[in-house]
Amino acid sequence: LVVFTPAVPHDHHELAFFRAQGNRVMKRAELLGELTRRERGLCVAGTHGKTTTSTLLAHLLRSSHVDCHAFLGGISNNYQTNCLISEHSDYAVIEADEFDRSFHHLSPFIAVITSADPDHLDIYHTPEAYRESFEHFTSLVSAEGALVMKKGIPVTPRLKEGTRLFTYTTGADEADFRADGIEIRDGHLFFDWHYPAIEGRPAGTLHVELGVPLLINVENAVAAMAVAYLCGATLEELAAGVASFRGVYRRFDRLIDDPRCVLIDDYAHHPNELDPSIRSVRELYPDRKILGIFQPHLYSRTQDFYREFAASLDQLDEVILLDIYPARELPIPGVTSQMIADVMKHKDVLVLPKEGLLPELKKRQELPEVILMVGAGDIDRLVPQVADEIRRRL
Repeated sequence: LVVFTPAVPHDHHELAFFRAQGNRVMKRAELLGELTRRERGLCVAGTHGKTTTSTLLAHLLRSSHVDCHAFLGGISNNYQTNCLISEHSDYAVIEADEFDRSFHHLSPFIAVITSADPDHLDIYHTPEAYRESFEHFTSLVSAEGALVMKKGIPVTPRLKEGTRLFTYTTGADEADFRADGIEIRDGHLFFDWHYPAIEGRPAGTLHVELGVPLLINVENAVAAMAVAYLCGATLEELAAGVASFRGVYRRFDRLIDDPRCVLIDDYAHHPNELDPSIRSVRELYPDRKILGIFQPHLYSRTQDFYREFAASLDQLDEVILLDIYPARELPIPGVTSQMIADVMKHKDVLVLPKEGLLPELKKRQELPEVILMVGAGDIDRLVPQVADEIRRRL
């Protein structure tokens, strides 16, 4: 069996070789679809938040008596892998990718939708088509299962008769699952998780500490706790699991946390991911100057959202924009990182090829107080080099 992802063209010469040898060749989404027809799939979808939510859900179940398999989109810092296999559980946590409608291959027992902000418009072309794909995804959820959806997102569920619908949110808004009383104290984050009466268990409130103390993760935690609770995890197991969660590789990873310089690495590549990432840095380090190093991902995404990227980046004290990472795309005439720089309000912006980043940092007399490196391309290859330069000068 040979499995490939959407990043590999169907006519790739290596796939042609395996087909000619008589091997079964299938897309990763098709394989996960087969898995969800054999196991009880817990499928987490959304423009953003799905990797952290699915990884936390896997940790909650794995650290409880319920257990699970897991096939994740990021490396769990708790387990140092994105694949977990259980010897006894029939639950399988799966990150449901909407790119090229891959998640339509799945048959979820429980599905989560964290967000549906238009993305991948090179595939979907219109925001309406993008959201319609999520609506179709809801129609695939088992009649014995449930949909857990963030309240207020512009998706109208098309559920089978019998499928339960639960909403979640943070703050004062009413929803089935909700977090409030959010407090950051001495570098720790606490909140109250409100849950409804379910299958003979009464409604109530659970006070928890979130192991990764970022406000952007509270919403993800509410959703993950909801699904784990629906799967039978106890309140005590939920509290312990949330507190022991260590996050996801490249999801707001604090690689250096020194009074003289902080280095944070984050995967954000959509404006609605970039904005909360920057706000989280501001909340953690309100009195420090922040340098943001951003590598836009895809020419099409940059063309669609360059103004939104600029508005988010304007919250930083200083910005370095690297050249666009093309991934699967050919260049679009006139679309460069300079588009973002040109519409930013403050002028402390530098546009560089990625080869110019380290020389730029080395020539500075003082280290930046906080460095946030952001992007979904190959910026991660620069992160260790930047970290080494910081450690050399500390």
